[in-house]
Amino acid sequence: MGVPLDPPRRPEPPAVQVRPGLSARDVARTVLVVVCVAISLYLVYLLRKPIGWVLIATFLAVALSGPVNWLNERMRRGFAILLVYLGLLLVPIGIGALVVPPLVTQLNNLVENLPEYAQDAEDFSHRNPTLRKIEKNYDVVGKLKEQAQKLPARIGDAASVLGGIGLGLVNSLFALFTILVLAAFLLGSGRSWVDRALELRPPEHRERIRTALDHMSRAVGSYVGGALAQATVAAVSAYVVLLILGVPFGAALAIIVFFADLIPLVGATLGAVVVGIVTVFADFPTATIVWAIFSVIYQQVENTLIQPQIQRRAVDVHPFVVLVSVLFGATLLGVLGALVAIPVAASVQIGIREWWRYRHDQAVGELVSPTEPAPS
Repeated sequence: MGVPLDPPRRPEPPAVQVRPGLSARDVARTVLVVVCVAISLYLVYLLRKPIGWVLIATFLAVALSGPVNWLNERMRRGFAILLVYLGLLLVPIGIGALVVPPLVTQLNNLVENLPEYAQDAEDFSHRNPTLRKIEKNYDVVGKLKEQAQKLPARIGDAASVLGGIGLGLVNSLFALFTILVLAAFLLGSGRSWVDRALELRPPEHRERIRTALDHMSRAVGSYVGGALAQATVAAVSAYVVLLILGVPFGAALAIIVFFADLIPLVGATLGAVVVGIVTVFADFPTATIVWAIFSVIYQQVENTLIQPQIQRRAVDVHPFVVLVSVLFGATLLGVLGALVAIPVAASVQIGIREWWRYRHDQAVGELVSPTEPAPS
């Protein structure tokens, strides 16, 4: 008889690996990380104002690095920064000299002529049957005339309001001075901060990051220069048209157009609307109609010829990205966020593009690298 065969054994199921429970050390580490993140976010919230100043100063330093570097080739860097800052200080002084006196004069004339305006309104209401009926029932013009006569006496009661405005102006000037000082320190150090930070990176990453930063700096500088040139063309064109139409305070209105045109997408329209309202009181309807026609034509020329040239040569950002970045920037930081949204979006785009090139070159290098011979 043959040897009996053993019955086939069933395969044993694979051993189940039981994951050990979290230790007290892991729990403590997780809680510590969460607490540190919460504290960091709270500190960022508390320091949001100085952090915003630092970011604005950094953007300003990058924008001014072009003229500073150009002057630095002909003189010492300190003198170059001083000349650029003097140019910046002359801009608000000139704007104030053009805008403030007309505003003060017109405000004084308005206060002095309000009783006369009320009397004219009363005479007009008496000549119109409908307005005469409303005046008879509600005495609207009489009440307006009474309030207009009291207005000059109430000018002195506005001291508290003016004091609040003055305090806000002082705070704004302090913030502006701090931002300018921070930007001056960044401009004075030049690329030393960037070079020291790049020394912490590996050599293969260092050149990539430096190239990306150079492209970002050129994009920001080109965008700022292009936006200023575009706003200057808009302001000069508006001043010439207002001068031909005989609209008063053409220089002040041109300055309003200049600053409004710096705001992407809607700035030119806002400036045109403000000037259009002034033309209504200056020479209606001739000046208003001519200004409206000029504004529509110029905005079409700016949107189809001037602005595309600036965007393509400076930042090369897709229009959809421009719109989204402006909306995000305006929501986060208001008008300032809308102004810096496009160069920030361009910088992010450049960073992503350089990172993608680095990953592509790395993948190609792995494909073409020779494989090691197998051991015999």
